[in-house]
Amino acid sequence: SRCRLAVLSACNTGVGYDSDEGVYGLQRAFKLAGTDKILMSLWSVDDECTAKMMKYFYEFLFDENCSIETAFENSIKKIRGEYNSPEKWAAFVLLN
Repeated sequence: SRCRLAVLSACNTGVGYDSDEGVYGLQRAFKLAGTDKILMSLWSVDDECTAKMMKYFYEFLFDENCSIETAFENSIKKIRGEYNSPEKWAAFVLLN
């Protein structure tokens, strides 16, 4: 696959279940298909906060021409300034 990034912004997209062979879930399917990086959430996320964060992420990624990692870090920093509670923004992780 030539997919550099999959963005799974819905609730619990990084959650799976344990087995003897690791964690099974949506993220594993993307990695097995060859996706380089996955942006995903580890619990239920707030719709408004998620929409803003994704907007910031894509602005940094495309308008500012940042790397995927930098765009993710910058969008988290920006959204943290708007939402004090980590439950609003800390669910998002970037899997390399």
